[in-house]
Amino acid sequence: MIGAPMIKVANIMTNCRICGNKIDKFMTFGRMPLANGFLTEAQFKDEYFFELAPAFCESCHTFQIVDQPAPEAMFHGEYAFFSQTSRSMAVHFEAFAKDTMARRLGPQDPFVVELGSNDGIMLRHFAKAGIRHLGIEPSANVAEAARAQGVNTRCAFFGAETAREIMAEHGQADIIQAANVMCHIPDLKSVAEGVALLLKPDGLLIFEDPYLGDVIRKTSYDQIYDEHVYVFSAMSVARIFGAHGLELVAVEPQKTHGGSMRYVVGRKGRHAVEASVAAALADEKALGLDRPETYDQFRRDCEASRDGLMAALNDLAAQGKRVVGYGATSKSTTVTQYCGITPRHVEFISDTTPTKQGKCSPGAHIPVKPYDAFASNYPDVALLFAWNHAEEIFAKEDGFRAAGGRWLVYVPEVKFIP
Repeated sequence: MIGAPMIKVANIMTNCRICGNKIDKFMTFGRMPLANGFLTEAQFKDEYFFELAPAFCESCHTFQIVDQPAPEAMFHGEYAFFSQTSRSMAVHFEAFAKDTMARRLGPQDPFVVELGSNDGIMLRHFAKAGIRHLGIEPSANVAEAARAQGVNTRCAFFGAETAREIMAEHGQADIIQAANVMCHIPDLKSVAEGVALLLKPDGLLIFEDPYLGDVIRKTSYDQIYDEHVYVFSAMSVARIFGAHGLELVAVEPQKTHGGSMRYVVGRKGRHAVEASVAAALADEKALGLDRPETYDQFRRDCEASRDGLMAALNDLAAQGKRVVGYGATSKSTTVTQYCGITPRHVEFISDTTPTKQGKCSPGAHIPVKPYDAFASNYPDVALLFAWNHAEEIFAKEDGFRAAGGRWLVYVPEVKFIP
């Protein structure tokens, strides 16, 4: 957490978390703070840092970071991310919930569990439909926000022990859902064990996370940060859950977060495996997600992106142009720290999240200000950290563009958008 000593954590992995194979980092993003660790000036001296470095397991094809802070340091009572601050994500999760209700739920008193349910943005739709449900959310402040909306929520980390406790109180689940959560959990073996215990015989696990194929194609390296201990592929998901009597039965690409994948997992032999699984596995093999050389090229692509972005920002600084960041995202922490972006390059970051406003960004210590600070005095250039919401943002920022403002983006390439 923010007040922790400025030292590296001790749980550096030399073996794959999934299969135990020897792993080693193929690159480093350097000294990195907690991605959501927005802080005040008084907290600068005690800021926590670790090395952010990814590895690829050649045995089970799982992409993972080798060093991760303890979960309680990242997910706690002052967690800064609330899903409902994004209109597009609210629309997405409503569609996710309705799709599950229409296609996946039986009529006999179904029970739905969501892992990492955040502020109840998805489960509230099940609650409104009168469907038995339970959210599992480790961050106390967002769990309380969910309860305030009538969403049954338990503040806990999910694993085999929690699954047994849920079963004892509620019985087995028809559906276990998760969105942008599985990639946060280092001990996926315990999660998979818990899923295998908690699911009914014909139940389904449905989860989505940022997709490795998109990260590689777009050089979207900002998907890699402390909370994202994994970036999944269909290859790795099949291996992770296959060891627990479960199998991948469907995959469904999603546009969220700049490219995500929804995975559907059931007990082996209980569901027909859809053609989408074979298609995804073939595409991943063609992309080289099972080959070390793909990740060496990814490293070079990241370095080129970093150099291009800093060349643009240094040129703008030399010209005396005002640059403001748009969106104090978790992903922006990786970008600012890896690239070396400072308040000299970016005056402040505009964000609509109250818990971030009035604080500074992790590591780079760029001030975070309310949206009004952007809208009332447009900069020359807006650096779009929230690039995965570009369509939504551009649609509402005609005034900025009409005033002559330009967007600077870095995914999939560094460029200005007039």
